[in-house]
Amino acid sequence: MADEKKLVEAITPMEEDFAQWYTDVVKKAELVDYSGVRGCTIFRPAGYAIWELIQKELDARFKKVGVENVYMPMFIPESLLQKEKDHVEGFAPEVAWVTHGGGEELTERLCVRPTSETLFCDLYSRIVESYRDLPKVYNQWCSVVRWEKTTRPFLRTMEFLWQEGHTAHATAEEAEERTEQMLNLYADFCEQVLAIPMVKGRKTDKEKFAGAEATYTIEALMHDGKALQSGTSHNFGDGFAKAFGIQYTDKDNTLKYVHQTSWGMTTRLIGAVIMVHGDNSGLVLPPKIAPTQIVIIPIQQKKEGVLEKASEIKEKLAAFRVKVDDTDKTPGWKFSEQEMRGIPIRVEIGPKDIAANQAVIVRRDTREKIVVSLDEIEKKAGEILDMMQKEMLARALAHRDAHTYEAHTTEEFRDIVANKPGFVKAMWCGERACEDEIKEKTGATSRCMPFVQERIAETCVCCGKPAKKLVYWGKAY
Repeated sequence: MADEKKLVEAITPMEEDFAQWYTDVVKKAELVDYSGVRGCTIFRPAGYAIWELIQKELDARFKKVGVENVYMPMFIPESLLQKEKDHVEGFAPEVAWVTHGGGEELTERLCVRPTSETLFCDLYSRIVESYRDLPKVYNQWCSVVRWEKTTRPFLRTMEFLWQEGHTAHATAEEAEERTEQMLNLYADFCEQVLAIPMVKGRKTDKEKFAGAEATYTIEALMHDGKALQSGTSHNFGDGFAKAFGIQYTDKDNTLKYVHQTSWGMTTRLIGAVIMVHGDNSGLVLPPKIAPTQIVIIPIQQKKEGVLEKASEIKEKLAAFRVKVDDTDKTPGWKFSEQEMRGIPIRVEIGPKDIAANQAVIVRRDTREKIVVSLDEIEKKAGEILDMMQKEMLARALAHRDAHTYEAHTTEEFRDIVANKPGFVKAMWCGERACEDEIKEKTGATSRCMPFVQERIAETCVCCGKPAKKLVYWGKAY
């Protein structure tokens, strides 16, 4: 039995050290490994399979709203990057540069893409001529590089995987509609597929994307009370279009600038899943993005007929992502491994179960054991997986709501941030100075100005002047 506990014993309890718990789970569940380059991780099969499912689900949603996939180069000439001043300044500290190729110094430095606005703008400037060419609704799945000082698997790495959508529209209204549409798509995806509830809103000018007119965000609350920006959608207006000369001839035969948007989600979503749903035994994966949804564990598998029955059950459950663990490990070890890897349900089948024409289904999230007839196992497994998906979202929502607080005074705000990890709702005057002071004094940053505004006080929580907006604040990853 001692060996069977090693998987769990290797995990630091989250109550003791949440950061170490996270690292232990990522490593022990074999999601990633570290490479020879600081801040660059290797996606192992278990980790990459989750990303593949996220990508598949998201991509299907994109295509339903008219998005087309393309692929852009990973290198950006410095002269192209310099065309949009605010954008360059925003990314300058994180840019990696290629200065030599084939042993020779390049005549112009090449930036390893931190994001691809300039590449898409350059393309649109050449292929958009008439109103008939609009809209352009493109997306690419790729990796980007940002030279981060502090890194953590999935949450912040120097190279990470993502999708970035870039669109061009004839009018400001169309661009705004697309910006909000994609944010709502992201929020729905996170809730329905990842079982993570989101707060939707607009970023302050300080926190918005470099070069954007407006940035909209979805913010999630992790188990330790920290916020995680989980997806953003940006309205660029016509700023990039003017910098890159993206014009079209309208129906009235006049030249006009396009209006653009950009939106993206990254592999940090995997980190969110770990930190929202995981426990001290390891991962707890929502069924919709679990690479293996069901693992069948034969009990006394050397006895005649047990492995054969396990294979029969696998065939019955072929509609799901299912496997049989027929390794020579003990059942206890297999149970611990199933829990560590976050496989939503396991099916236990042994000689006594076979004689009774039944199996035992065990839920990963609640560890509830359910005895089911083998004649109904497909139906029952589907019902349990559906129930798990819904209940995991409900628990995450309850946790977020229980850790969302209101602050009406400076003292109350500071006390909550110091002693009650979570979101803090508080009024703000709209001044950058107050936003900076709050961060300096408490470590909390503005997460978003929610679309659904409340009036919980008349004055700014920082300076006492008349308040303009309700803001969600919090410490963040």
